Amino acid sequence: MSELTLTVMRLGFLAVLWLFVIVAVQVIRSDLFGTRVTQRAGRRGADQSGRQQQPQQQRQQAAGGRGGGRQRRGAPTKLVVSEGTLTGTTVALQGQTISLGRAHDSTIVLDDDYASSRHARIYPDRDGQWIVEDLGSTNGTYLERTRLTTPTPIPLGAPIRIGKTVIELRK
Repeated sequence: MSELTLTVMRLGFLAVLWLFVIVAVQVIRSDLFGTRVTQRAGRRGADQSGRQQQPQQQRQQAAGGRGGGRQRRGAPTKLVVSEGTLTGTTVALQGQTISLGRAHDSTIVLDDDYASSRHARIYPDRDGQWIVEDLGSTNGTYLERTRLTTPTPIPLGAPIRIGKTVIELRK
């Protein structure tokens, strides 16, 4: 082998090694810092939407309490974080799938060491009932102290635990 070939192979190996180090640092950086930046933006939006919707929900509950509210009685209207770093965060239920996890594109971004990137999802079924599904997380998703293994309907007010975060469906 010529000296030139050997030098080119050494430089190629060095370039691949540095590329690996750079990618590893970027993954670690996004895992540590990427979630927090997104969480602040997501929390601000959730708080603003929660503040705007509270008076509407109070009017709807008052109107439903006066007469004919039986059709909507069991239907939840919001998802509330009751324990964890996002306590007080409210997400209005509008028929869309709600994703939970550490990933920056989740509906509710969990800053929790026990949460996976794509931990769980909550979605409505055809009957209007809400379903929670664990997406193969490492530490599991719990509905009222029971670890989920299949998509499960969520009763109103039942705690859904993901690590240190507890979420509930409410009217």
